[in-house]
Amino acid sequence: MRISKSPLTGKEYTLPEGGDDGANIEAFLARNSGKPVVVVQGLGFVGAVMSLICANAPETDYAVIGVDLPTQNTFWKIQSLNEGVFPLVADDPNIELLYRAAVEAGSFYATFDERAYAAADVVIVDINLDVAKTSTGWNELTGYDVDLTGFTRAMQSIGRHCKPDALLLVETTVPPGTCDKVVRPVIEAALTERGLPTDQIRIGHSYERVMPGKNYVDSIRNYFRVFSGVDEASAQATEAFLRTIISTDEYPLTRLGNTNATEMAKVLENSYRAMNIAFIVEWTRFAEEAGVNLYEVVRAIRKRNTHANIMLPGIGVGGYCLTKDPLLASWARQQLFGSDSPLTQSEAGVAINDRMPFYAFEFLKAQYDGDLRGSRVLLLGVSYRQEVGDTRYTPVEVLYDCLLDAGAIVTLHDPHVPYWEEKDLHLTEELDDVIARDHDVVVISTGHPQYRAPEFVATLMETNPVLLYDTVGLYPEADVQRLSTRHTVKVLGRGDL
Repeated sequence: MRISKSPLTGKEYTLPEGGDDGANIEAFLARNSGKPVVVVQGLGFVGAVMSLICANAPETDYAVIGVDLPTQNTFWKIQSLNEGVFPLVADDPNIELLYRAAVEAGSFYATFDERAYAAADVVIVDINLDVAKTSTGWNELTGYDVDLTGFTRAMQSIGRHCKPDALLLVETTVPPGTCDKVVRPVIEAALTERGLPTDQIRIGHSYERVMPGKNYVDSIRNYFRVFSGVDEASAQATEAFLRTIISTDEYPLTRLGNTNATEMAKVLENSYRAMNIAFIVEWTRFAEEAGVNLYEVVRAIRKRNTHANIMLPGIGVGGYCLTKDPLLASWARQQLFGSDSPLTQSEAGVAINDRMPFYAFEFLKAQYDGDLRGSRVLLLGVSYRQEVGDTRYTPVEVLYDCLLDAGAIVTLHDPHVPYWEEKDLHLTEELDDVIARDHDVVVISTGHPQYRAPEFVATLMETNPVLLYDTVGLYPEADVQRLSTRHTVKVLGRGDL
């Protein structure tokens, strides 16, 4: 017997062994008779909220079914959604409002049964597509692989059941060429095997730009969208559907020529940002060697509009996109379009960014007067960016592991992360209680506003002297100078301290 346990409530669920959920799906559809049906494949970071967006569409009354696999990591989410507990911790109050509205209307149901696709007028694909990296112990990227097996299997599950005239909308970030060279052949083969026509299916691509934090819902519903289709009919069907869930009057849709283009657009914009971050890494080292405050240098440069997006120093890159999307693009160039050459700069950007938290650790060791073994270190922040509770591929995980390997005694705090899923750790303590303990080192590892608040700075001024290590340049100059009167303050990228 396999168990799926909710990290939010602690409730345990027995995974179904070959069972089905057909009766519940039929009952849900009967209660929502006459409504167009949207089925969302994947109930993770994107799919769960996308389901709510569709279930609360302003002009079209959809019946929405969310589908995920009955695994130990996902089955509890399915059950939780149907029991009235939204499975993601988020700072956007609109998520809970939309969820409660969907529950009250009875317009949403979650299941593990792939036969739900048979009822769908629209299937939205919001599943993960990961890159498997190989690296040394110091995160030196030595290789990577993109395995489409799981993604292809997911498309096959749709093809086994979907209507021949359904719209299949891929939102997952995929290697350029995937919709045309993978999705369409798989779906058409499945329809042919079922004796159904293949000229009515509609396949579109419109990548998500979901941002965690207080604008979670708006990043889906009230933001610019790019879309395309594998043919004209698919593009038109995709546009018509998006207009029912996106505020297109304020945020007009942009149509590109084909799905290769929209797929490239997503990985290109993320590759650009990843390379922009990687570019500043060596300048961070240079500034420290030259005794220069790189923050004031960058802010002076940013006054020119043409250079307003130059990056600041930091602990590293996290989240689901920037850590892998450049590799998806390089892989696609070689594997789907037959090039002999990778996207070398994009791959190099990922390799540089992967090593950033290791440098942050080495910088700490160089500044700390003594062996870190047995030292009491407080990490303030474990999410990968400020004001969010997203720990996917957070660079803080690498720093945390390095500290543990060095023998440090590490305490964690994050106001947005009650449970660190990747580490199976609960973070439930109040900030005042944590900071009141004796520490040797306090690390600002995520730039949450709570750590910059005047009252917290005042609290820091009352604690025992520590090495205060700011990896994200959180504090303004006045606070740095004030804190330096009591603590040893070091800021990554500031060679003048």
